[in-house]
Amino acid sequence: MSPGATPDSPAARAFRLLQHVAAGGQTANLSELARETGISRVTGMRLLAELEGEKMLEQRPGGGHRLGVEFLKLAAVALSEENLSKLSQRVITRLSEVLQLSAYLVLPQDDKVLYLLREVPQNRLVSNVSVGSLVPAHLTTPGRALLSQHSEQELRDLLGQEPLEVTTENSPATYASLAELLDLDRTRGCAWSHGGFEPGIDSCAAPVLGSAGEPIAAISVAGPSALFTPEFMTLTQQEVIAAADDLTVMLNGVA
Repeated sequence: MSPGATPDSPAARAFRLLQHVAAGGQTANLSELARETGISRVTGMRLLAELEGEKMLEQRPGGGHRLGVEFLKLAAVALSEENLSKLSQRVITRLSEVLQLSAYLVLPQDDKVLYLLREVPQNRLVSNVSVGSLVPAHLTTPGRALLSQHSEQELRDLLGQEPLEVTTENSPATYASLAELLDLDRTRGCAWSHGGFEPGIDSCAAPVLGSAGEPIAAISVAGPSALFTPEFMTLTQQEVIAAADDLTVMLNGVA
């Protein structure tokens, strides 16, 4: 039972009925359903009709009910988010260990991005961005990776009027400067920032793609600008793109 719900509340009865069906319980005989669930025949009949109307339940060809498509879609979303977190933690842990940089999993949140997971090297904290940080998408490399497939009009609708918010002198303040960066990001297959969000901190990010090829998340790393020699930038870019590609394959089950 959910917190605050009484045993006889409508929500509790509906949840109890769904649990009964999920466990393989029958619904064809209302008297038996009442005995097994403690829900009256009249209430059981009403709840079955309502849940069926919402496609949370559907009728079996031979009688009774099974879980409906809307229930299964809801469960699939919850499971996919859990799988994303579990798989991503493994990927960003390895990425942080290889590069000795802070590594992140980032999700889109309207015109912002949410830093959902972080892995920090043992020897140093290299970025102040923490788990739960909500940042304007255009200011960060993972945000740009997630914006990379948007048209100019979609960007304007999402981000609002110019000037865009800035945090350093290297932040894009106009749609022209943002478009320039996004063009480079698409060409390279990843986004780079040199002090564009945190002064003295460079960052690289690549998109994680869904089954239709759309960006659904981004993997990024960040570290002190002094670390990023041309050779280390090449290695970082290769590792970040590979990590995002690996997670894309893990989530979609295809190579």
